[in-house]
Amino acid sequence: MKPEAPKLGSSLLVPCVQELAKKPLKQVPSRYVRTDEDSPIVSHTNPSQKIPVFDMQKLLSGQEPEQLHHACKEWGFFQLINHGVSSSLVEKMKTVVQEFFNLPMEEKEKFWQKSDEIEGFGHAFVVSEEQKLNWGDRFYMMTLPTYLRKPHLFPNLPLSFRETLEAYCVEMKHLSMKLLDLMAQALGMDPNDMRVLFEEGYQGIRMNYYPPCPQPELAIGLNAHSDSVGLTILLQVNDIQGLQVRKSGVWVPINPLPNAFVINLGDSMEIITNGIYRSVEHRATVNSNKERVSVATFYSPSLDGEMGPAPSLITPQTPPLFRRIGVADYFKGFYSRELRGKSYLDTLRLRLNE
Repeated sequence: MKPEAPKLGSSLLVPCVQELAKKPLKQVPSRYVRTDEDSPIVSHTNPSQKIPVFDMQKLLSGQEPEQLHHACKEWGFFQLINHGVSSSLVEKMKTVVQEFFNLPMEEKEKFWQKSDEIEGFGHAFVVSEEQKLNWGDRFYMMTLPTYLRKPHLFPNLPLSFRETLEAYCVEMKHLSMKLLDLMAQALGMDPNDMRVLFEEGYQGIRMNYYPPCPQPELAIGLNAHSDSVGLTILLQVNDIQGLQVRKSGVWVPINPLPNAFVINLGDSMEIITNGIYRSVEHRATVNSNKERVSVATFYSPSLDGEMGPAPSLITPQTPPLFRRIGVADYFKGFYSRELRGKSYLDTLRLRLNE
């Protein structure tokens, strides 16, 4: 008998921004004006502030482990080229995601989020009717292990989308596991500490659509946050820039390289590495002329396990900085609140003087 998928959360339903943006708007509706966020317009950038880039084949052949370690400690973000995922699959994925967002509204409504769930076409983290909203839509599904899939979502996708997503989510799991192994090596961890957590890991895929916005300086596509997961693998579907990372208090725009994935570490990784590697705040900005489309694949520890700092990283000199928690309970806590900075991770920190 297959295990039952746990219910991780729910979110209030909100309007489809893609439909809203089709109207001749001269200004952003007040609920989307984000004066609570730093200005999305970055006036000047330091050319030396660029996220690191790694060649996966070099990493797999044992090159640059110190550089990877440094990038995970200092940036929590890097771009990955020569990653080994077939370019034809990546291009297909871009096509089917774009086609999905181009479907008429009545087709997309079949995948509309239910009020007591976080999956489907809609939003997460909306906990009150007064809450400010992001200028974007997302279509989120749990994809692996397969028992987590909702019967009204994955099986009902258009055939080409379903087949492509099936192949893509398996490739993303393989890539995630390779990266996690490399990170365990760079940390000097017992490799089993990482494998036990992630071998049957929880994978979700979120497709993001940020429509053109009449006042991009007032709105935000996705507000500043750190991801809750172990790893995020981001695929940029079109060539509109919008991702920004907070580094030393400054927002740094990321320009995705052709045929690259943008990788970032989530809060789970900060917990597992006992704070050696850090999850980093990032956000998505919007554009006045063009839509931006991306696909984020999230990989996390198995939902039926527990997580905490890896035993092989704990010594009398380096006591645990975070408490242990069931992975499903961890995500339930994450989805029960508004998405804001690293505020959720802070609730799991141990006070060492207690």
